[in-house]
Amino acid sequence: MPPGFVLFFAIPMLRKLSTILVPTAVLFAAWVIVFQIPRLSPEKQDLVPLAPYLLHIVGMLLACHFRRGRVFLALLAVGACYYLFRTQLTQGTDTPEAWLIYRTLAVVVPFNILLIALMSEKGFWSTAGRMRLVFVAVQIGAVWITVRLDLHSLWVALTRPIIHWPALERFTMPQLSLILILLAACVALRRAISLGSPIEGSMFACCVTLYVVFRWMWSPHVPETFCAASALIQIMAVIQDSYNMAFRDDLTGLLSRRVLNEQLPGLGSRYAIAMVDVDHFKGFNDTYGHDVGDQVLKMVGARMMNMTGGGSPFRYGGEEFTVLFPGKSAKEALPHLERLRQAIADYRMALRGENRPMDEERGKSRRSGSRNSGEVSVTVSIGVAEPGERHRTPRDVLKAADEALYKAKNKGRNQACLAGAK
Repeated sequence: MPPGFVLFFAIPMLRKLSTILVPTAVLFAAWVIVFQIPRLSPEKQDLVPLAPYLLHIVGMLLACHFRRGRVFLALLAVGACYYLFRTQLTQGTDTPEAWLIYRTLAVVVPFNILLIALMSEKGFWSTAGRMRLVFVAVQIGAVWITVRLDLHSLWVALTRPIIHWPALERFTMPQLSLILILLAACVALRRAISLGSPIEGSMFACCVTLYVVFRWMWSPHVPETFCAASALIQIMAVIQDSYNMAFRDDLTGLLSRRVLNEQLPGLGSRYAIAMVDVDHFKGFNDTYGHDVGDQVLKMVGARMMNMTGGGSPFRYGGEEFTVLFPGKSAKEALPHLERLRQAIADYRMALRGENRPMDEERGKSRRSGSRNSGEVSVTVSIGVAEPGERHRTPRDVLKAADEALYKAKNKGRNQACLAGAK
């Protein structure tokens, strides 16, 4: 199997898996820290229980600011769980009230996390966001009434064993709680890998945190350490998601023109800049529609993400893309650009129709087989330039690359052209 073929599938998958690997690493670090806390001085140990409160408050403020309603609700659920543990359950469930609170938390919190995992983001102050807050308030009111009226029968029914299997008794938590947490974790994991979203990865970490907290709630330092880690992961997810929105193109996933403009002044004295343009894109849009045009741009962006030679790709605007090659001449960058051009030209994209499978793997299998009339292909033209006597600044080189691009189009398209070449 060619290395390029392996990289084509491996790099995007690793990029999506990072949304799970980073939260997992933080949770693993939390598990290590649990065993290090007893070595701290008594004064520092007294500060540890305050960390989850601080991180949850910071996270909820960030979620409000960036309009991430799902993150706010997840932080609220885990934060409420931690607060009630610290105030009502530190001595266990010996009293009837503590018994009732524990079983209420074990059902209500995982249930809400499952709902949050299934939700789509609707903002914070939108109508849907306000309705979700009302739903949370209704739940709090209903739980308060059951606790005040000592309605134990409801929570006894919800937390009694569903399956009598000795192996399940090792989990030391209600089976319904375990089922809800597993369902929420599966939903969050699937969405995190398919969407590559840090928010979805943080929801998966939230599920793991709930499992650990309910499983080892009365183990020293476990609730405070993992609740703090969960809040930290949510904060990191909001920041990463906001960064992606500001500095990455939403359609292709490439870095945006804003990042390109910031990097141009720091290129040094030796570099190459390439401009890439999809051939006949306007006619393609007019013929097949803008939805198919978007799929073409996604395809081109996906191949540019696998750019070899140290090239950094950017979405310049419309159907234009830019590649920076720091430390390389235009001639050194040209073979890598030719490889990109060929990869795009060889790709056959099946048009979405009645006979096109919705499953991506089946779609790939069909594309690797025989060609048919329901497939289209696109090509790109490329212009590349480097600094010289006529092009001293990065802006001048970018303009020269653009001129070389149009020279490539005038020569018949689907080719790469060096600035200054005849």
